[in-house]
Amino acid sequence: MNNATDKPSAATKSCCAPTCCDGPSAASKAADAATQAAKDAVRETVKQQYGAAVKAVVGGKKGSCCGASTSNDLAWTDPITRDLYDAEQAGAIPAEALLASFGCGNPTALAELRAGETVLDLGSGGGIDVLLSARRVGPTGKAYGLDMTDEMLEVALQNKAKAGATNVEFLKGHIEAVPLPASTVDVIISNCVINLSTDKDKVLAEAFRVLKPGGRFAVSDIVIRRELPEAAKKSMELWTGCIAGAMLESEYVAKLRAAGFTDIEVEPTRIYTKDDATDMATSACCGGETLTALESLDGAVMSAFIRAKKP
Repeated sequence: MNNATDKPSAATKSCCAPTCCDGPSAASKAADAATQAAKDAVRETVKQQYGAAVKAVVGGKKGSCCGASTSNDLAWTDPITRDLYDAEQAGAIPAEALLASFGCGNPTALAELRAGETVLDLGSGGGIDVLLSARRVGPTGKAYGLDMTDEMLEVALQNKAKAGATNVEFLKGHIEAVPLPASTVDVIISNCVINLSTDKDKVLAEAFRVLKPGGRFAVSDIVIRRELPEAAKKSMELWTGCIAGAMLESEYVAKLRAAGFTDIEVEPTRIYTKDDATDMATSACCGGETLTALESLDGAVMSAFIRAKKP
């Protein structure tokens, strides 16, 4: 047998199809562009809704996760956001910081912060958790807050000045691309924000990147216990209301593990009922279609503390 014909030629070894080495096809590029456009639309909706919400509460109107109503009532009626901070914590910060909180938990209590540590709050809003963290880490520590919404950052800076906090810095940016060097912080906190991202893998990868070795991930977030109805997944009001973008508990754990985290724990803090869902929709002035979707979530949604460590 002729050895020259036994072995594949270099040309035979190269591409199995004419287009395999040509990069993404036009159809693939179009699909990627459409996906990115959809993600950008969600981000812009979240940004606009939270900007409007913080303007409303600072202006003396009631706020909610879906936006702001027109009622001149500062009492929270949203079951996700109310009663998260005790009287001592509320008294330690400017009233506007408490009003501008749209969280679902109290990550500063979860994180067990120590003097001298550096903390980063992903999606810091009006700054309540940053200011509380700054008090805990003391003058030798540092508390960063990261937010993409100009209105939130404006309120946060005002609250920083009112509190006289000298170990606080607020940054503008996205939680998918944290504007800090690697291995910068000891603790990552967040309060009902990661669920709002359309690229949670990037968020968790960035959290892992900026944590120091041995650093802690300690966030409050919305987690779902079973698959949501399609109507809930598609609703912008529910997304900005911290529900439609939430992950299944098993998915959250899997993504944290894939990012490199260990010692992962998910601790439920409140499981929401049909009555809670109805209250949420009513406080947000949501429409009938959204109300129907919310009522179908009885027992499917919970607030939770999520803990993990960077080895």
